[in-house]
Amino acid sequence: MAIILDSDRVLNEGVRALKRKDPVMKRIITEGATPPLRKRDPGFEGLAGIIVSQQLSVASAGAIWARFKTRFDPLTPEAVLAAADDELRGPGLSAPKIRTLKAISAAVVEGALPLETLHELPADEAHATMTAVKGIGPWTADIYLLFCLGHPDAFPAGDLALQEAARIAYGLEARPNVKEFAVLAEGWRPWRGVASKVLWAYYRIAKAREGAPIAS
Repeated sequence: MAIILDSDRVLNEGVRALKRKDPVMKRIITEGATPPLRKRDPGFEGLAGIIVSQQLSVASAGAIWARFKTRFDPLTPEAVLAAADDELRGPGLSAPKIRTLKAISAAVVEGALPLETLHELPADEAHATMTAVKGIGPWTADIYLLFCLGHPDAFPAGDLALQEAARIAYGLEARPNVKEFAVLAEGWRPWRGVASKVLWAYYRIAKAREGAPIAS
């Protein structure tokens, strides 16, 4: 990966490229869909944070994460592997999330999940490396690549908010499925990650116009 999405300068470069590539992107960006950079810490802690917060409200995720971090400080894969399930359950983790954290920890320790060098791989290859670990789904992998590693071409095609934003922006009859969305996104390479950020920003604008609740 030659470019890392780690500054507003790079983000703006991607936004400008999308405006040149795609007239719909140009229109919605002009209408105000200008995304914030938003970054997470990379490495094991960043990935664990994504796992812990999945399918939870912001408030619930924050409370569980705070308790989890207090119990495991420093948070390392070795510490998670050494912990009994009851210790992991104490902060509020569900059984599936405990299994996933254990699997990720084992993969990191064994070298099957090289978090320190994932940034060197193309987005699709890094994605495949992550999803080969049991418990890491496509969405989790892409969110990690985009927000923790700053991969400008990571693309969470299964994200429902992105699909809905694309439906509205492109005047589609229905939300595109993952395969359809991937085809639509081909024209955004190598800035699919920036396009995702633009669409998330547009989703908020569109739902605010409708007066509908905005998902976290």
